[in-house]
Amino acid sequence: MSRREPVVYIMASKRNGTLYTGVTSDLARRVWEHQQGLVEGFTKRYNVHLLVYYERHDDMYSAIAREKRIKKWNRAWKLRLIEEVNPEWRDLSEDGF
Repeated sequence: MSRREPVVYIMASKRNGTLYTGVTSDLARRVWEHQQGLVEGFTKRYNVHLLVYYERHDDMYSAIAREKRIKKWNRAWKLRLIEEVNPEWRDLSEDGF
C-alpha cells in the first residue's frame, strides 16, 4: 500500500470487542500511533489496537463519506463486514502494507 492513500479502517480491542472506525491517508502511521497509545481518546481508553479491516479509496472525499456511513451502522453489520474479509480477526497490521 502506498503511504499516501485514503483508507477507511476498523480497529478492535479483541475478537468481537470494542470497535473503532477511522479514516486516514497514511494507514501504517495511524495504526502505529493507535498501537503505541499516542492517540488520546477512545482507542487509548478502550485499548483498541488491532487492525481488523481496511479498504482503500481513490480520494479522501469518498473515504470520509464511507467512514461516516460505517459509523452509523449497527454493530452486527460492522461485525459482518470484518468477518467477510478477516474471519480469524487477525491483526492485519502484522502483514505490512
